[in-house]
Amino acid sequence: MPYKPTKDELAAAVGLTVPDVIAPDLKVLFCGINPSVYTAVVKYNFARPGNRFWPTLFAAGFTPKLFLPEEQQELLPLGYGITNVVDRATVAAADLSKEELRLGGEQLVQKVHEYKPQVLALLGISVYQAAFGQKSSGVGLQGLMIGTTQVWVLPNPSGLNAHFPPRRLAEVYRELRAYVG
Repeated sequence: MPYKPTKDELAAAVGLTVPDVIAPDLKVLFCGINPSVYTAVVKYNFARPGNRFWPTLFAAGFTPKLFLPEEQQELLPLGYGITNVVDRATVAAADLSKEELRLGGEQLVQKVHEYKPQVLALLGISVYQAAFGQKSSGVGLQGLMIGTTQVWVLPNPSGLNAHFPPRRLAEVYRELRAYVG
């Protein structure tokens, strides 16, 4: 049975950070908005029950099996990594200010220049718009590049994203998988 944080642990996790899963020259650096407090307590990305990140990666062909959040380091040998626009954990992404997202976007650009992934995949249209000041964009390959890194927008895998049921979510992620080979 997976560890379930207590209410006190979750409350104390606001503002904590979770380490990136990152290395130079990745095929794809997946970028979330920021860690949830649940993720901050357990110290694994996309660990909150109901988040569809790990099942979607598997369904789209990025991973050979359904990884558990605690297996996140197994992404690196496959050429994939994880980061966030904002490092600090919050109860909800809505707790982040526009300025915090903009500054996070600037830090993300620096990280991309340092690590040089083939593709930066932002998980959510709204985070792409807030972090990079883009007014209109949809999912898929964007016109924006950071150095030699292509920018791609994917739907947010949160279970709260009703616009993309699991099958459709996997289809859209599969398009990126085909792009990077």
